[in-house]
Formats: sequence, structure tokens, C-alpha cells
Amino acid sequence: MRGSVRKRLWLVAGFAAAVAVALPGASQAETLVQALSRAYEINPSLNAARAEVRAIDEQVSQALAGFRPIISAESQFGTTVTETNPDFGTDSTSSIASLGLSVDQNVFDGFRNVNSTKQAEATVRAARASLANTEQNVLFDAAETFMNVLRDEAIVRLRQQNIEVLSEQLRATQDRFSVGELTRTDVAQAEARLAGARFDLSAAEAQLLTSRALYRQIIGADPNNLVQGQPVVHLLPNTIDQAIGIAIHEHPAIVSASFAEESAAFAVKVAEGSLLPELSLRGSVLAQTEPSANINNSITATIVGVLTIPIYQGGQEYSFVREAKQTRAVRRLEIDVARDEVRAAVLSAWGSLQSAFGSIAAANAQVEAADIALEGVREEARVGQRTTLDVLDAEQELLDARVDLVIAERDKVVASYALLSSIGRLSAPGLGLAVREYVPERNYEAVRDQWFGLRTPSGD
Repeated sequence: MRGSVRKRLWLVAGFAAAVAVALPGASQAETLVQALSRAYEINPSLNAARAEVRAIDEQVSQALAGFRPIISAESQFGTTVTETNPDFGTDSTSSIASLGLSVDQNVFDGFRNVNSTKQAEATVRAARASLANTEQNVLFDAAETFMNVLRDEAIVRLRQQNIEVLSEQLRATQDRFSVGELTRTDVAQAEARLAGARFDLSAAEAQLLTSRALYRQIIGADPNNLVQGQPVVHLLPNTIDQAIGIAIHEHPAIVSASFAEESAAFAVKVAEGSLLPELSLRGSVLAQTEPSANINNSITATIVGVLTIPIYQGGQEYSFVREAKQTRAVRRLEIDVARDEVRAAVLSAWGSLQSAFGSIAAANAQVEAADIALEGVREEARVGQRTTLDVLDAEQELLDARVDLVIAERDKVVASYALLSSIGRLSAPGLGLAVREYVPERNYEAVRDQWFGLRTPSGD
């Protein structure tokens, strides 16, 4: 009778492990897609990255300012006292007032404005790609922590169920010891195994607390009635060669590194522009009141062209050029580094996903075999062919198999998201998240050609 009760308890635990969590109320359940949507909208790291891109957008507006005129006004007013003969007290006093307006227009600056604008545009594109990579990382972290909470909840349930089974096993052992069927050693073995199970439960509960804290940090709310997540295998390529090819061409980390190298190339041209002549026009209008004793008012207008030809400026400009070239060389190498890292990530994620599928099949077979073995050991123990330790070992093997199955189910989902991230396609539109997609181009278009204004497009 007790064996039947224990088996029923284990079957309940096995079902919980297979689905990783009992079915919650539909009104309060949170799916993996909902958790990812929440993280996409409110994750502080992601929102900080978006704000950083908006700040970088201003670099293009700043570069375009070099093509525009610089207009300034100047006003002077005061009194002039002139003493010509101190002995006879002859002097004069006059009031001075003037208003001037000047306009400076750059005509040619060694193509520095042109190249500065192109450099800023490449920097913006690099920042957008970097933002896409940050979005991928946040979405993956959210998926991983979601599945970690499910895994740890299931393991805690299994550990709790194990304590119930071992407690019943200890009671049965003590009953048989009291009638002389078992020895004190059998009781001690059952007590030791129960104490170990309680230790394992404490460790599992601590791990669950950690996972729940990370969940709140990344997703922005406490986990509540999570629904088992599903792998995104339908979004993945069919072969590893396809995965690598997609990653090399689409992964935002590689795209960002490529645009960073392009920005560095234009920085070289900007630095070289300091060695070229500069031409600018300056126009001014000056209105004065009583500029001299014989003139009451005057208006003077001038327009001049200024040509500056650099000959030698101390050598600093040459150093800037060399520095820019070295920086560009670094950016080229960073593209290779990004490609190698992405390729390694694809291979690792692909291997993890294949291993997870194999582990699930093996864990299911192990659970089935361990369950049959446990029932057999218990029957043999009843007729004296097995010891209490044999029963405890068989129960532990079944528990370990069910824990392995929980872990394998978690690894399958996480590995699928890792592979999708490694090829550069883990995004809100790709996952079909019910969110308002953040489009960085909107802020860029709003500020690119803005000549005036202190407020940001958001109204700050």
C-alpha cells in the first residue's frame, strides 16, 4: 500500500518536472512572449542604450552646422572725454554708441565639413547596430531568466516531493525496525538520506530566490504563474552553414564594427583636411553714433574673403593624421574579432541545441527506466531480497533523472534563443512581440536638419 502511495507521489512530481510548472490560472499566467515584451519596453539597460543613440544622432546636426553661416551682433556704448589744454580747461565730451552685425560663411575648409558629416552618419549607423545588439542581449537574458525561474521552481517541487517520499520511507523503516524486521543501520540510512534531501531543498530554494531576483531586474516585475516556454526552432536555419552565413552578414555586432571602421576612415580624411587651404567670407555692417567730433552718424559695410594656407603648425596636425590612421587599423581588426566571436557563438549555440534535444530523449528514457527499477527494488525489498539502502539509491536515481529532464527542457528553449541571437535575428518583430517597435530613425530625422531649438523631440 505504501509503495503505491509513493509511486503516485512520484508520478505527480514527474508530471510537474515535465511541464516545469503546474498550470496557473489563465487570468494571471505570464507567457514567455509576454515577459519578453515587458523587457523590451521597460528594461532600463535597453532604454539607456536607446537614449545614447539619440544623443549620438546630434553629431550629424553638429557636423552640418559647419556648412551654415555664423551670425553675431555686437553693441558698444559709452562716453569719451578729451582734454586738449589743461591750463585753459579746454576739453570735449562725446557719447559713443555703435551696433554691428557680422556674418561668417565657410566656403572651403579642406573638405572637413563634408567628411565630418559622413563620419557622424557612419557613427550613427554603428550606434543603431549596437542598439540592435543590445536589444538582442536583453531579449536573450529575459528568455534565459524566464526559463531559469521555471527550472528552479520545478526542481524545488521535486525536492519537496522527495522529502515527502523519504519521510514516508523513514516512517516505514522505523515501523519495520520496531518489529525486528530491519536494523538500526537501516533507520540511520533513511534518516541520513532525508537530511541530505532537506539540504538539497535549501540549496534549490536559494537558487530560486536568485533567479527570481534576476527576473525582476531584467523583466521589471516579479515572476508570477509562469507558463512553460517553447523553443523558437521555426525561426532557425536548417543547417549550421546557413546559420554561419546569416550571422556573418546580419549580426548587428559585425554591422556595428563595420560602420565604426567606416567612421574611422572619414576621421582620417578630417584630420588630413587640416593640411589644406581654407577660404571663408566675412560680411559686416557697423552703425555708429558720433564716431568723431566732425561726424554725427556713420554706417560702414564690408565684405572680405579670407584665404588661409597652412605652412607649418608645429607638427600637431601630422600627429593627428597618424593617430586617426592607427585608430582605423584598430577598427579593422575589431571587425575580424566580431566575426570570430559571432562564428564561435553560432557553433556553441548550435551544439547546445542539438545536445539539448538529445538530452531530453535520454532523460525521458532514464526517467521511465528508473521508475520501473524503483518499483522492482521496492517489491524485492518487501521479500527481503533488497536492503533499505537499495531502495534509497533507486529513489535517488529517479529523482536525479527527473531533475535532469527539467534541466534539459530548460536548456532546449534557452539554446534555441541563443542560436537565434547568434545569427542576429532575435528581435521584437522577428519574435512577433505585441509591442510598439522602437525606431531610432524617427529621432534622427527630427534633429538632423534642425537649425534652432533647445527641446528634444520628446519635449525634454
